[in-house]
Amino acid sequence: MTKKIIIIILVASFGLFLSIRPYYLFLTQTLKISPVKTLFSSDSLKTYKDQVNVLILGIAGENHDGPNLSDSIIVANYDIKNNQMTTVSIPRDIWSDTLKDKINSAYAYGEAKQKGGGLKLAKAEVSAIIGQPIQYAAVIDFDKFKTLIDYLGGLDVEVSRSFTDKEFPIAGKENNLCNGDPEYRCRYETISFSKGLTHMDGETALKYVRSRHAQDSEGSDFARGQRQQEVIKALKNKVVDIVKTGRLNEISGLYQELNKLIGRDITNQQVAIVAKNIFLKKDFQQKQISLTDDFFIVPQYYLYDGKYVLIPESGDFETIHEYINCHIENKKNCEPLKKESKEN
Repeated sequence: MTKKIIIIILVASFGLFLSIRPYYLFLTQTLKISPVKTLFSSDSLKTYKDQVNVLILGIAGENHDGPNLSDSIIVANYDIKNNQMTTVSIPRDIWSDTLKDKINSAYAYGEAKQKGGGLKLAKAEVSAIIGQPIQYAAVIDFDKFKTLIDYLGGLDVEVSRSFTDKEFPIAGKENNLCNGDPEYRCRYETISFSKGLTHMDGETALKYVRSRHAQDSEGSDFARGQRQQEVIKALKNKVVDIVKTGRLNEISGLYQELNKLIGRDITNQQVAIVAKNIFLKKDFQQKQISLTDDFFIVPQYYLYDGKYVLIPESGDFETIHEYINCHIENKKNCEPLKKESKEN
């Protein structure tokens, strides 16, 4: 009887080894991380008050004017103890006194000075806005981003508001003279989206997040920030679904595609520690917030080199710091006062 039990245990152990071996090889050979450190240690992960802040930048890419300007600026705050991810959209037009330019130029200035300096400078500038240190950063090339979405078979995006943009720029026609048309209408196309769940390929998703001339409030930078969060959420859902399948060929292919379009200063080991917490801890929560126009005013253009910029309505970023902390700490009544209320 004892021999039979031993044989059963050995067979079961061998079966378990065969089932986990592909995952072990993926972690150690493809990702080059330690499963032991991932499971039992978080020493390599930089934190602040048991939180990790990751700055995510979206740049236009080489085929566009200003290829290193940040079209999208988002901070992802992960609270380790509460297993909560809070993403914060930062308007790209916020003025930086340090740069003497908009905040979206930080990555470009840093890269122009030194290769790899873009992430470092952008982290420092955005940190001053949110009032927290930013440990890590990643930059996404939007030109390649649409390739990833197509690789995934598209995304199901929950469009929050319908809109039409009659002046979406057509790539490659930026300098077209349009046969003398004074309005240069040949340079633009009309795009529109309807509220509700919408399946988007890469090109469509890119137009959705980049649209800047939509009617009403959807033409604002604040609306663009909201749309970017919607697409990121849809992408996150698709990635999680693939990981949950356990099909290593698909997971490995996804990793290779992601690696092509993302530059980062966070290692696979550090990402794995955060991912482990999210998947193994209970009750993962996700929140999305945006810095709305209630926080800002648009000053006279001539004071800022003739540029449209945003500066804090309160005179400094303290109110924004309090707003972000309020949401991260799950306090009540976090919404900013409307400007009409402030003036009365």
